[in-house]
Amino acid sequence: MAIAREPQLDEIQWKAPPIAQSMGGIHTNTVLPYFYQSPFFDATSNNATITTQATHNPALFYLIQTREAFEDRLRTMQGLEFMVAHDPSDNGTKVENSGVWVIRKQNRRKKPGAEDEIIPISSYYVICENIYMASSLGNVLGARLLTVVTSLKKVFETTSALPTFTPALGHTYLPPAPKSLNSVASTQLSQTSKESTPVPGTQDSHLTKASSKPLLDHDTQSAQLLQSSLNLFLRYGHEYMDENPLVGEPGSFIITKPREAQQPASQPKPKPAPVPTKPPTPQIKTDVVDPKRKPSLGAEKSPTTPGTKEKKSRKKGKPATTVTTPK
Repeated sequence: MAIAREPQLDEIQWKAPPIAQSMGGIHTNTVLPYFYQSPFFDATSNNATITTQATHNPALFYLIQTREAFEDRLRTMQGLEFMVAHDPSDNGTKVENSGVWVIRKQNRRKKPGAEDEIIPISSYYVICENIYMASSLGNVLGARLLTVVTSLKKVFETTSALPTFTPALGHTYLPPAPKSLNSVASTQLSQTSKESTPVPGTQDSHLTKASSKPLLDHDTQSAQLLQSSLNLFLRYGHEYMDENPLVGEPGSFIITKPREAQQPASQPKPKPAPVPTKPPTPQIKTDVVDPKRKPSLGAEKSPTTPGTKEKKSRKKGKPATTVTTPK
C-alpha cells in the first residue's frame, strides 16, 4: 500500500474561521496567537516558551496581552523566534488597511557590545484568515524554469509536424496554395527550347482544356514538377549557360575565354602544333643500263643526232705581249 506524501508547506493554505472569531478577528494583538494554531508554527521556538510561562505565571500574563510587550521580551532572548515584519494597521493606528500581515521566522544571536545578529529563515503571509508560506528563491526559479521548459516542449511538439519536404519546394513549414494546371503548363512551356515550340493554334486549345480541369492537390503537383525537372535535365543537362566563366579572386574577377578558362593561369600556354608536311615524292630513274655493255674508262658521251656536225669549241688564246729591251 503506497503511503501518501504530505504536501510541502509552501504548497498549502491554512485557515480557521472559528478560531479567528473567538479571538475577535485578526488584529495587531491576535495575529501571532492565530498563527500559533497553524502547521507553520514551531513549538520549540521562543514564542512557545514565553506563551507557556505567561499562561501559568500570573506575573508574566501581561506579556501576552499586547504584541509590543511580547516582542520586547523576545528581543531579550536568543534562538528561534517568530516576529511580525509588516503590520498593515501600523500597530493599530490605521483602521483601513490592506489586511496583509508578514510574519518572519528568524534566528537571533546575541553578541556582547554589539547589535543582535538576525538570520532570516522563512516568511509567511496572513491575508484575512488565510495563511501562506512564501516560497524560497530556489523554488521560484525552479518553477519558472519548469514553466519555460514545458512551454518550449509544447512548441517543439507542435512545430515538429509542420515542416514538409517536396522535391520541387524543398523543406517548407506551411504547404503552398494549390496552383491550377494552367500555371503549371505555362511554367513548363517557358522552360522548353525553341525546337519544342508548339505549332500556333495548338497551345490555346491545350490551355483551354487545362483550365477546365479542377485544381491539383499538393502531391500531384509535386510529382509533375519532379517529372518535368527530370525531363529538362535529361534533355539540356549537358548545356551550360556561362560560356565565359570568371576567374580570379572576389573583387578582381576577369572574364576569360573558354580556352583560357580550361587551363590554370600559372601554366604557360602550349605552343601550336606544327603543321604536318607531305613526304617527298620518290624519283624514278628512266634510263636503262645495258648489262652487256662494258663500262668505258672515259666519260660517257652524249648521243648525237645524225646529219649534224658537232661544233668544235675554239680556245681563246692569250693576248700577245710585247717585250721591250732597255736601250
